Formats: sequence, structure tokens, C-alpha cells
Amino acid sequence: MKLGMIGLPNVGKSTLFNAITNAGAQAANYPFCTIEPNVGVVAVPDRRLDELAKIYDPEKYTPATVEFVDIAGLVKGAAKGEGLGNKFLANIREVDALIHVVRCFEDDNVIHVDGSVNAARDIEVINLELIFSDIEVLDRRIAKTEKDYKGGNRSLGDELDVLNRLKAHLEEGKSARAFECADDAERAIVASVPLLSGKPVIYAANMSEDDFLNGVENNENLKAVEAIAAAEHSAVMPVCAKFEEDISDMSPEEKKEFLEEINLEESGLDRMIKASYDLLGLMSFLTAGKKEVRAWTIRKGTKAPQAAGVIHSDFEKGFIRAEIVKYDDLIALGSWNAAKEKGLMHSEGKDYVMQDGDVVVFLFNV
Repeated sequence: MKLGMIGLPNVGKSTLFNAITNAGAQAANYPFCTIEPNVGVVAVPDRRLDELAKIYDPEKYTPATVEFVDIAGLVKGAAKGEGLGNKFLANIREVDALIHVVRCFEDDNVIHVDGSVNAARDIEVINLELIFSDIEVLDRRIAKTEKDYKGGNRSLGDELDVLNRLKAHLEEGKSARAFECADDAERAIVASVPLLSGKPVIYAANMSEDDFLNGVENNENLKAVEAIAAAEHSAVMPVCAKFEEDISDMSPEEKKEFLEEINLEESGLDRMIKASYDLLGLMSFLTAGKKEVRAWTIRKGTKAPQAAGVIHSDFEKGFIRAEIVKYDDLIALGSWNAAKEKGLMHSEGKDYVMQDGDVVVFLFNV
């Protein structure tokens, strides 16, 4: 799954990307230093794998991953091609969800493309460019639907009504994320239109080190970001990109010690990666043994045969059953056999909906 990192130029987007991926994307103090999107694949932090590795001492350790794409900074007029806008919007179209980096810090040494720091204005600039692009897409869809409706396909009446209401909503400057659907049928219609402003988003409020030391709740720009996110049912993650970049080079032991000194259990980036994974509606089931301890990525609501197919298509084709031990039970008892002896290993069939953290062995016959 791909997460696109977007924002105005010079908001700390590439610095944050560097910290997340250690991929070394150029982070210069001028607009458009990133033209081609940088891509980095990062592990989803999961302490459960660490604990399973202690039990099995595996030859291989494989966490779940998420792909981050650092997309060049957007500017006003991007939807009309300004500032290489068409290219940037095309890059956004290819990702599954967005990390919208918003500058919430003051620094006279870092140029702001609009001359001053104003988080609400900056979010509006980006969102409006996505909305303008969406309206063009929606106009084409409405024109086609109207033509088919007038041509005799009267079943399209409800769809046409939803599309027109959605267009009116966008024309008010509101993102598709904030559009209220009456039922699943309306949600399906909206989902069938590839809207940029409908992609799930986490607003990464990029703040100064002083903000984190003195209390992020006092930052007025953060409050503005939180208000916008609440209105469109999005998430907010306060981060300090420079701080995160500095600690990204530390060893795990040094990082742990440093975070403990400032009373944090995990870095902002670890929290963001986890939140991003959840944002996409993903979760992990686990396999564990001497050869490998691994987290496998599936969508929430996936049933056992389809989960087996993530490992290998033959597992799904010849699925017999899934033998499952809950992670907590396995850790508490120390081995699969001990959990089985206690009656805590259960067999599940084709209708079983996988749960996050299930430790599983699939039985199949091909």
C-alpha cells in the first residue's frame, strides 16, 4: 500500500520523509527541490514480532511494510498546471492515502512560499487544488451519467442525484472526505469516482522542538489543523520533522534511551507509521516458527481463506482450515504446544474473519 506525502513547499515534508525512510531525499530550502517522487518502503513497528522472535529465535524476521511516496510541493494553481501541478496531481492519484504535512512552526531562516505561517490557509490551498481537480473529474462523470439517463436508463436517477449533491458540496470548498452519505449505496457511488480529496488523510502538524518541550497544546496552528481535521473526519499527528530526522540515525538502544529521557514511549514517526497502516484499513496476522517470524498484511474483515492466499495462492485454493492461537496466549504460555494443551488453539473454517495478531498455521490440500 502506498502513502503519498503532500504539502506546500518548505513545510518539512522531505525532511520528514528522510526521517521515516532514511532514503535521503533532498531537503533544500527552496520550492520544488523534489521533482520526481521519492519512494521508500518502511517497516510497521510491531513489538509482537520481537516477542515471538525471543521464543522461536528464527532464521528470518519479516515485519509488515508500508510504502511512502514523497511528492513534490503543491502550489496555488496546481489544478491548472501551475508549478508542474499536473505531474504532482498525477502522482497523488496513484497513492492509497495521504500524509498532508502542515507547517506549524515559526523560523525566519526557512522561507514560506506565502510569506507567513498560517496552517489553516496552507491546508485550504492544498485542499482546493485537489477539489478543483475533482470537480473536473466529476463533471465528466455527471455528463456521461446524464446522457445514459436521458437515453433511457432510468435506474441512474439516484446515482445522478448523489453525483450532483457531491459536486455542490465540492463547490463549497469542502473535501469529498467530508461528504455525508445516507447509506452504503451512496457510499459506493462516491467511491466509484476517483477523487483526490476523498483519499483518507493524516495531517502531520510539523512543529518545533520548543513546542514539544513546552507542550504542543499551546500551538495555535495545531488547534487550527485539529478543527479542520475534525470537520472532515481525518486524523492529526503532531510531529517535529527535524527532531525525528536527528534521532533516525541513532541505534535502537540510543533512541530508546533518548525517548525515555523526554518521557516518550515511541517516536512520532513510529506513531505515524502505525496510524498510516491503520488509516488504510490494514492489520496483520502472524506466522511464527524457527524458519521465520513474520507479519502478513491484510485488510480488516478478511476471511481465513483469503488471508491464506496472501502467503500463497495454493493456500487459498486448497484451504482446509486455519489453526489459530491468540498472540497473548502464545506469549503467556511460551509455545504453540503449550497453548494447544490448554485448549487455546482453535480450528477455524472458511467463514472465520481474521483478527489482528492471530498467530496462524494454515492447512491446505492442492
